Amino acid sequence: MATPDDRGSWLLYLSLAAKCAGEQPYRLAGFLAVCAVAFVVTCLLHWCFPGGPAWGRWWWTRRLGAGAGGGATAVAAALPGPRGLPVVGSMWLMTGLAHRKLAAAAGSLGARRLMAFSLGGTRVVVASHPDVAREILSSPAFADRPIKESAYGLLFHRAIGFAPYGAYWRALRRVASTHLFSPRQVAASAAQRAVIARQMVGAVKELSAASPGRRGGVEVRRVLRRGSLHSVMWSVFGRRYDLELDPARESPETRELRRLVDEGYDLLGQINWSDHLPGLACLDLQSTRARCDRLVPLVTRFVGGIVDEHRARNHLRSAPPAVVDFTDVLLSLPADDRLTDADMIAVLWEMVFRGTDTVAVLMEWALARLVLHPDVQARVHDELDRVVGPHRAVTESDTASLVYLHAVIKEVLRMHPPGPLLSWARLATSDVHVDGHLIPAGTTAMVNMWAITHDPDVWAEPTEFQPERFMGSTEFPIMGSDLRLAPFGAGRRSCPGKSLAMATVAFWLATLLHEFELLPSPVDLSEVLKLSCEMAVPLALAVTARPRQAVQKSVGVSVSL
Repeated sequence: MATPDDRGSWLLYLSLAAKCAGEQPYRLAGFLAVCAVAFVVTCLLHWCFPGGPAWGRWWWTRRLGAGAGGGATAVAAALPGPRGLPVVGSMWLMTGLAHRKLAAAAGSLGARRLMAFSLGGTRVVVASHPDVAREILSSPAFADRPIKESAYGLLFHRAIGFAPYGAYWRALRRVASTHLFSPRQVAASAAQRAVIARQMVGAVKELSAASPGRRGGVEVRRVLRRGSLHSVMWSVFGRRYDLELDPARESPETRELRRLVDEGYDLLGQINWSDHLPGLACLDLQSTRARCDRLVPLVTRFVGGIVDEHRARNHLRSAPPAVVDFTDVLLSLPADDRLTDADMIAVLWEMVFRGTDTVAVLMEWALARLVLHPDVQARVHDELDRVVGPHRAVTESDTASLVYLHAVIKEVLRMHPPGPLLSWARLATSDVHVDGHLIPAGTTAMVNMWAITHDPDVWAEPTEFQPERFMGSTEFPIMGSDLRLAPFGAGRRSCPGKSLAMATVAFWLATLLHEFELLPSPVDLSEVLKLSCEMAVPLALAVTARPRQAVQKSVGVSVSL
């Protein structure tokens, strides 16, 4: 699409075409030929610039607007990056394992700090160094996110994740931070997570008993995802369900929500060509718009029905309702802060959507690593025996003393960050300098956290699984203050639920490992990048209940039961 700044060249081409062949019968053919040549020449001129066609187009536009001096400055400050192909740029970099492809491209071009590339007509930069990542994530110029067609179609432009930075976004963030993710609220919901932890233990026992003598009989992903979904449903909607793995016994409401969430993950996790090649938008080649149009009415009916139930229940109460879940919180907001029903549905839908995936993905990676590293698992068991003992269940308050378990979780986050590209990118709202380079307004910025956590200049022996690296005298922060490991992002757009996610993962892992020993079994560490980076092959566990007598002996305590 031509901009006002680069239409001059097209006017020149058209004037030349108009003079082609005079009054000859081949005038139209000459006109079309000149247009075709002009298109090819323009595409090649844009493509030949480092970073590909989107960056070349910006450079030529800037050169024509600022004169020869401005052009020279642009060349001197050019960011290294792959040219890709004319028109489409380097779209292939964002397919498959994009974090690995981007890291390899940056390494081959000597652009580990900051690399430019093009996704069709979209200018993109990606940072693979903690110092440059900090510049991007902490800069007010990158406070917005680029709106994907799927995100807009799924209502997320009215929720925390994609809403433009401003008063509305700040109000949403404040409400979520106060009423759902504050330390007080996280502690208050510990009893809910304890109920689900016991259900998960029961589900693993049930699956293990159903496949006696068969190693790898427990597909733990099913248990983890259902547990995560139930936890979010309880916190957001006040809905409590039993953890059922049999679809015939599963709640119809839970089954429908799982289907809606799975469809939303698939839509947001794919690269949509129409986002970067606007000329294809009317064609909807990947059916993104059609699928969103089918999904949103179902989401509106599902979430809107729950909101209506809460509103009717609260209306029947004579006393002011006790705020027991996030839906009640939104309904009880003061008139000045109250959301419309459409905005409330968008916010609640995003809470369920974003809260279901990360915990399950991280726990599956952690369990896989513990199977592959029995020495690490044995040390975790020893710590549990020392802190908790064999004769009672783990409580969430115990996890503060499980120092080595937290080191294991951090090492899993380092090696397998669920969002290796920090899930969703940032958008430059104004011209800004990053690492000495001018980044023009409208540029999409990414942080390749996977590349940072696997950089030998940042981490010693980055390919080795070594939880001990986090066992120093000073605790290593992972909440965004140290960009060597910031799996939840940093700055204004960091994940608001990071404290809740870490509390949930630590408690549920401690509960499962207190009850079970993970036996040696095949583990495939292949990845697949969707909305999160998951195990390509679901983890199948062989487990055995930990013998209590052996546990007592290991801690040297005689207990009368």
